[in-house]
Amino acid sequence: MPRDLVRRAARRLRRALTAGGTTPADPAPLPVVGYVVAGADGAHPASAHVRVVRRTEHLAASGTATVRQVDAGAFVDGADDTDVDVVLVQRDVLPRASVAPFLDAARSRGVRVVAEVDDDFFTDSGRQRLARAEYDPDRLASIDALVRGADVVVVSTEELAEVVRPIARDTVVVRNALDPSLWTAGAPTTTDDLPADEHRVLYMGTLTHAADLELLRDVFTDLVASDGQPIRLEVIGVAEGDADWYRRVEVPDGHYPAFARWLVDHRQRWRAGVAPLRDEVFNRAKSDLKAIEYVALGLPAVVSDRPSYAEAAAHGVVAVPDDAAAWRAAVVAAVDRGEADPGAAAWVAQERMIGADGDAWRRVLLG
Repeated sequence: MPRDLVRRAARRLRRALTAGGTTPADPAPLPVVGYVVAGADGAHPASAHVRVVRRTEHLAASGTATVRQVDAGAFVDGADDTDVDVVLVQRDVLPRASVAPFLDAARSRGVRVVAEVDDDFFTDSGRQRLARAEYDPDRLASIDALVRGADVVVVSTEELAEVVRPIARDTVVVRNALDPSLWTAGAPTTTDDLPADEHRVLYMGTLTHAADLELLRDVFTDLVASDGQPIRLEVIGVAEGDADWYRRVEVPDGHYPAFARWLVDHRQRWRAGVAPLRDEVFNRAKSDLKAIEYVALGLPAVVSDRPSYAEAAAHGVVAVPDDAAAWRAAVVAAVDRGEADPGAAAWVAQERMIGADGDAWRRVLLG
């Protein structure tokens, strides 16, 4: 038997004996969860923080497991021989040529591999949409190979699970949730250099949402609130420059935790948040992350009437059909209200915060 498997079997035996009370003075070692994501030392892409890093950090803080970031190259060549029980790999972090060696190394060491994906990287429509956002074919091939080879794939929506199930060995849905240590509001920051004679509405997202942004052109062009003041759309990400019907907001440099705290601190800048989605195959697998983020900021959220937002709509988020007049009316009503629906706020606080959403993540990783 290979040395790694012998060591793993011995450790599991020690755990079993400890659990049975044979050696009460020697507490059982915690299972070790490794994760592979882009970035290091806490500086990671937003998706890595939302789907992997913040979740695993809470897992460690709960005393359920020991958690550490794994260097994929060192894992494969044996330079890192930490006895991990499971390793979580996020979407395209492994180059295409590295996927098979990584899976082989994990298999030889008896390590379960959990793949995480949060977008439709698999349908023709999804691939075309991502190609327009500069996803090259190797990145897409990497994700496909990882999903096919992993022991289990964790996704954020049931719609995405339906796409992944035909090619994955096992698929589990774990909804997106926010880290309460980042999204709990304190005293807001007063911004003195903003125009006082306008209301602002927030739309934030990645460049993959550029086409969705266009849905708002006829909504925000010459839009005026009930008090006669203009309503100005502000975007974070999404687009690379300003337009005559929206303003791009430059956020101070910093990785996701700093960005989230900046949003929370500056939440009084906006009266509402919007999340349009075109009726496309790619968008049907999207999560409701934007809606829960807006609500966590205390903002009324206006979203497209799509499956992604069905649950949010059931809890007080306003879902609007593909009609510019309906959107204009909904945005004006949201700006007039200026604060999140109480039912939506309670839903996010009670069900969509990490730690309040059950132990699904622990079950996926540790069984």
